[in-house]
Amino acid sequence: MSRPSVQAPAAVVMVRPHHFTVNTQTAADNSFQARQAAGGDLAGRAYREHSEAVRQLQQAGVTVHVFEGTDPDTPDCVFPNNWFSTHAGGHVAIFPMKAPNRRLERRPDVIEMLKTRYRVQDVIDYSGLEADGLYLEGTGAMVLDHIGRVAYAAQSDRTNPVALERFCTHFNFEPMVFPAADSAGAPVYHTNVMMCIGTDFAMIGDGMITDAARRGEILSRLRQSGREIISLSEEQIARFAGNAIELQGATGRILALSQTAFDALQPDQIATIQQSTTLVPLNIPTIEMAGGSVRCTIAGIHLSAR
Repeated sequence: MSRPSVQAPAAVVMVRPHHFTVNTQTAADNSFQARQAAGGDLAGRAYREHSEAVRQLQQAGVTVHVFEGTDPDTPDCVFPNNWFSTHAGGHVAIFPMKAPNRRLERRPDVIEMLKTRYRVQDVIDYSGLEADGLYLEGTGAMVLDHIGRVAYAAQSDRTNPVALERFCTHFNFEPMVFPAADSAGAPVYHTNVMMCIGTDFAMIGDGMITDAARRGEILSRLRQSGREIISLSEEQIARFAGNAIELQGATGRILALSQTAFDALQPDQIATIQQSTTLVPLNIPTIEMAGGSVRCTIAGIHLSAR
């Protein structure tokens, strides 16, 4: 049984979509997103996929707080990790979002649940930065090393350096920013599609970091943390292999990822992950059409229970 880790939360928030569709407001800078919806009953399929994913996580021993996404004006509500994050010591952050309809995803009932069930000392709300065009889309924009206190962030319109600096100052993280793009030159829109940090390993599409010197610095910093680096190809990144999250289950740590991502991994990569975690593939192909995968659907709770 793997030991508990501050990197791997034992409880999460997930929002079950009732009106899922591909968000036209986010398509311009999300190359992972399907350009048009395929097949009928998209919302129904996404709802069923999400419900089964929740069941599998609960079966693994993860506490899942499920909220219902019933507002038809929030097609991306299934991705709550972008609008809030939680942190040891009782701290919560609320983030500024680029797409206007994604700002509607922020929910007082989620924050109230956190205050009721967990020890919350303060809530820092950065959403006012939207008025100045400054965005920082949560743990999509940043991949956080909760052990080493480093915030890794790919440069994009959704990761403003001013907002990032404010967050890192308030929450005691060191920012490590880098440029990243695919082979067509399109910037990586969210860091968490190309990078996942576990307790004992880090998965990263390092070949997509376009500055060679900066790439070396990022890899060096990850190695200094004692983690084994699993290098992901651009093809694996396109299949969401980097969009995973380590969680604490009933009998040890698990790595929640999509079936698409699992199928893209090589046997040696799987073997490295299995040294410290159990892989839990979740089948969410409809939800992935929106340009995010399992990591995006999960907001980890790094708070102490009351």
